[in-house]
Amino acid sequence: MTSSCETSRQCGDCTLCCKIMEIEQLDKPAQTWCRHCRPRHGCAIYQTRPIECVDFRCLWLSNVQLDDSWKPSRAKLVLTMSADGVEVRCDPGFPEAWRRPPYEAQIREWARRGEDNDVTVLVIIGRRMILITPGQDFDLGEVGRDERIVREFEGTHVVGVRVVKADPARDA
Repeated sequence: MTSSCETSRQCGDCTLCCKIMEIEQLDKPAQTWCRHCRPRHGCAIYQTRPIECVDFRCLWLSNVQLDDSWKPSRAKLVLTMSADGVEVRCDPGFPEAWRRPPYEAQIREWARRGEDNDVTVLVIIGRRMILITPGQDFDLGEVGRDERIVREFEGTHVVGVRVVKADPARDA
């Protein structure tokens, strides 16, 4: 994804991040509704919500290049950035939402443009992860918190992917 420019968008009736995202400070796992969320209405503890929630902004809120079709409540996708690239998080009730037009074509374009810059595009459906590359999709299955993704390259092209146990000493 190219540079983002701050927008004046508001969440409005969109509360999908309250379902998709994990909120450690509330012991809320990913893919379940937050107990404080009032779907389509907002947060019951908005004024005292955890810092994780205060700091969170999905890419639709922060990137002017994403039009209204990418609003999470419409797309059934929450786009986020990680240290490695773009994460496309699917609503568990719509696990194939990323494959619908216009989303899949744009996701594949991000993968194509990211390949030369070591930027990854991951589709996340619950704990299942799919690494999207211009050449193929790598369905990694469920990836645990104690695991990491290792890509194998030929030049800048990803030709293989494996999931390994994380090494806390090396990853620190």
